[in-house]
Amino acid sequence: MNILVVGSGGREHALCWKLAQSPKTSALYAAPGNPGIAQVATCLQTTDYLAAAESINADLTVVGPETPLADGIVDQFRATGRRIVGPTAAAARLESSKAFAKELMLRAGIPTARFATANSAEEARDALLEFALPVVIKADGLAAGKGVIIANTHQEARRAIDQLGPALVIEEFLAGEEVSFIVLSDGVSVLALEPTQDHKTVNDSDQGPNTGGMGAYCDGRILDPFRQELVMAQVIRPAIAQMRSDGTPFTGFLYAGLMMTSEGPKVVEFNARLGDPETQALMHRMASDFVEPLFAAAHGALDETPLDWKADPSVCVVLAAAGYPGSVRTGDAITGLEEIHEATVFQAGTKVDQNVLVTSGGRVLGVTASGATLDLAISNTYSEVSKIQFDGMHYRRDIGQKGLKRW
Repeated sequence: MNILVVGSGGREHALCWKLAQSPKTSALYAAPGNPGIAQVATCLQTTDYLAAAESINADLTVVGPETPLADGIVDQFRATGRRIVGPTAAAARLESSKAFAKELMLRAGIPTARFATANSAEEARDALLEFALPVVIKADGLAAGKGVIIANTHQEARRAIDQLGPALVIEEFLAGEEVSFIVLSDGVSVLALEPTQDHKTVNDSDQGPNTGGMGAYCDGRILDPFRQELVMAQVIRPAIAQMRSDGTPFTGFLYAGLMMTSEGPKVVEFNARLGDPETQALMHRMASDFVEPLFAAAHGALDETPLDWKADPSVCVVLAAAGYPGSVRTGDAITGLEEIHEATVFQAGTKVDQNVLVTSGGRVLGVTASGATLDLAISNTYSEVSKIQFDGMHYRRDIGQKGLKRW
């Protein structure tokens, strides 16, 4: 099959790396891609994705980022009869509108935090009075993983309202451990990927502002089989069934950001695509061929036979550029990649400038390795991280630490 992957980040590099290994892939393309993706696929320098798919006669297109999904790429492709993995613009509102997602959870009886929606700063300040501190303030639209502020004081909450507004969702704060639970669906059938854990804040011990994700790990012990089935029964199947009964069947990747609370799983957010950096850890650990389920999902013929996973946990550490997640400096030369032998380095914010690989975005690289235990996977990853350098490089040093208690 000729396969096209849409996007240019670390998630798309990991997808291309995995799909390139499949005997079912005859030719692999990415639009627009990045220098890392160019090592395993042909990069097409365009954001006219339909024209790109037509130019290579793509048998299957897989969409990475949320913006093209919200903009209706799936509707556009299906109108011309092209196979694509992803939700329609109407179904992608699960991610592009926090308010839409919360209303759907209410209708479907999906456990989530108590919330209020607001369309002005005045409404938001009134709604704030109904919540205890800390309180969670979310921008209603797409925010690349950064549109969330946890406010510990009323002053912080008011600042967050001014910064993220006017359309907001205000939620009660949930205590517990976060888990990313991602499934692939054809609108009816559902295939679960292994649970992962993302690390969203920029600094160790979950301190500092939120980012798009500073690292993730995938490990068979994150959720036991009972809890996985609980998530499927209380969250995933009701969401897929509700979307179908609403006339907007959800196809593609549904990402449930969960808080495992003392009362069971509660949904923090839904995303309409694979997570980043969760995908890097997932693809590294997946033993099954991935082309087959993707093609089946695009056909509406998904088989719910579970995927195979390597026993060894995998860990991805994100190396970020100077200033991230604020104003980012770019153009710093990256060195040390040729010394990496025990990890896979997925490129995200990189470009080639006069034959030198340099930084070109906030999250630059995702160094991903595995090991027989989670502890070993962590130490293997960080020993490879230490070989890479660029000016202003920073990263968290505690990725995967929370999982050690399960070993």
